[in-house]
Amino acid sequence: MLASLGELRTAWRRETLGADARAGVVLGVESVPDGLASGLLAGVNPVSGLYAYLFGMVGGALFTGSTYMAVQSTGAMAVVVADVDLGSRADPERSLYTLALVTGVVMIVAGVARLGRLLRFVSTSVMTGFITAVGVNIVLGQLGNFTGYQAPGGGRLGQALGLLLALGRVDPASTAVGVVTVVLILVLRRTRLRSLGLVVAVAVGSGLGMLFGALGAPVARLDGIVAIPRSLPLPVLPAFAEIPGLLVPGLSLAFVGLVQGAGVSAGVPNPDGSRPDPSRDFVGQGAGNIASAVFRGMPVGGSMSASSLLAEAGARTRLAPLFAGIVMGAVILLLGGVIGYVAMPALAGLLIVVGAGSIRPAQALSVARTGAVQLTVMATTFVLTLVVPLQYAVLVGIGLSIILHVVRQSSRIRMRQLQLRGGRRVRETAPPEEVPGGQVIVLQPYGSIFFAAAPALEAQLPSVRDGSTGSAVILRLRGVDDAGATFIDVLTRFAAALARSGSRLMVVTDNPRIRRQLEVTGALGALGEDNFYAGDEWVGRALRRAYRDATGWVREHEAGGQR
Repeated sequence: MLASLGELRTAWRRETLGADARAGVVLGVESVPDGLASGLLAGVNPVSGLYAYLFGMVGGALFTGSTYMAVQSTGAMAVVVADVDLGSRADPERSLYTLALVTGVVMIVAGVARLGRLLRFVSTSVMTGFITAVGVNIVLGQLGNFTGYQAPGGGRLGQALGLLLALGRVDPASTAVGVVTVVLILVLRRTRLRSLGLVVAVAVGSGLGMLFGALGAPVARLDGIVAIPRSLPLPVLPAFAEIPGLLVPGLSLAFVGLVQGAGVSAGVPNPDGSRPDPSRDFVGQGAGNIASAVFRGMPVGGSMSASSLLAEAGARTRLAPLFAGIVMGAVILLLGGVIGYVAMPALAGLLIVVGAGSIRPAQALSVARTGAVQLTVMATTFVLTLVVPLQYAVLVGIGLSIILHVVRQSSRIRMRQLQLRGGRRVRETAPPEEVPGGQVIVLQPYGSIFFAAAPALEAQLPSVRDGSTGSAVILRLRGVDDAGATFIDVLTRFAAALARSGSRLMVVTDNPRIRRQLEVTGALGALGEDNFYAGDEWVGRALRRAYRDATGWVREHEAGGQR
């Protein structure tokens, strides 16, 4: 936090101030229709989306580690908000602000706890299925505003089907406004206007809607559904009694926002080329949510599109998002009346372009080609996101990511046999299926030996038969950080089976933690102190010492048998 504020104090330099101001104007102007559209997508007062963009962006700029991170509402977060059904609560608007507050607190706690590293457990297959389904949800959810006909039906899929069955009720004027807006966005984004083309397209579409209205074919406008303010909002207290019921959607929103924010951290480096600290970005996004909640906004998170726009527009410091907030505030104060003329089909067209843009068939195809497990996880996440409330689909996606990680790690365990030759040579081969009699066998597992991998490891150990007498099996555990109770049980059973056949198990490890775990579980006593060898920084020295002792023990055992 202090580093960000210190950076702000040093950012007022003539050589960067102009570039930051220009980039801020571009993002600030573009964020006005985008913020309104985000509120519309969330099913709340569109002005709440406008306030969220303004205050979330300013609050986030003060604390993030990413210089260019723009903290705004994202399409995925807006869809989660829409599925929370805030309209059924006693005070929907205060519940919305409270939801933003809960989301912000969760994000700040995650940042303070340095949980940024946990995002690596979210698999690409889960996020691809989730983001693709969110894109489909955005498109389906705006068909009613786009066509001027709100079809009956349960959920977005049901409403889309209802629309297809009643195409005769589609309003031609509204559809024309939406189509013109979409075409203009697609055309203008390829010109020098780029993101400002969104503003131009929405303005032209809204102007067309006014023309249709003058000709007797009215098109729904923003001021027809909400009163557009001409002043900035006063602070408001959240509905604290609503917090327990908003914890699950708050956790889901925090997860979605933080994952998308991590994409900004990884994809948009700081001006000096350094990678931002994801955990510090968590705190910044949480601060943006707190600011949004206090000033009547909806939940926000790191926006890849807005952050990329800042970088492409030439921003140099974190003053750029602050300038963008100032521009948004000026637009609200000076042009609040004009905002009310924005046509609803034009905003719907903007959202449809955004939703369609998040559907990436090439990435989905790449995941599908990776393997059956990844395809199944992606498809499951996609279907769940379409058919169940999104806040629960997010939590299921987290669970799928964790399960997939465990499955992958447990399947990567591999046992190899090390054959020590003369000098320093070591040959690595597949282990024998059975422990042969009167030999020294050196085994080394590769991969994590945590609890889920222990059964796979046990299955790869050579079986102990009646002929497995007078042998010494050396298990080398180099680079293993933690054995765990399940693995120690496997070790104890294997040692006992060898002992019953007149053989012995010897363990070589360089980690003192393994010895302590063997001691506290009693496994070391069963194994025997003389069968434990502690390694050090000299790779292979403890193993060769164990190998010499094992070879001598096998020879003594053979000699005793011959007598």
